[in-house]
Amino acid sequence: QVQLVESGGGLVQAGGSLRLSCAASGRIFSYAMGWFRQAPGKERDFVAAISRMGGTTPYADSVKGRFTISRDNAKNTLYLQMNSLKPEDTAVYYCAASSGSSTDFLSRNNADYWGRGTQVTVSS
Repeated sequence: QVQLVESGGGLVQAGGSLRLSCAASGRIFSYAMGWFRQAPGKERDFVAAISRMGGTTPYADSVKGRFTISRDNAKNTLYLQMNSLKPEDTAVYYCAASSGSSTDFLSRNNADYWGRGTQVTVSS
């Protein structure tokens, strides 16, 4: 099994950048991974996913061109670089892993393992 711990969240102004990290206690070599977010009073939504070797990276329409997902399997770490942040990006961000290694599975808001989340707040 894999345990996931997010870090890097914080308070930034609109237009700013933030880089989130997700450290895994187990090996992530065989897992597709992704990021999700949940704003206050709303459902948890898919943000981005990445295949086992990083070749496939689907993104939610709302973050395309602004966010970049990446991974370092040797360090068992997942990243989310967030640029041009908007107030509507404010949410708790969660990293997740899919044992089936499919980004399509993650894109449909499914995952086998979840982190505890890190707060991202974007002020106007």
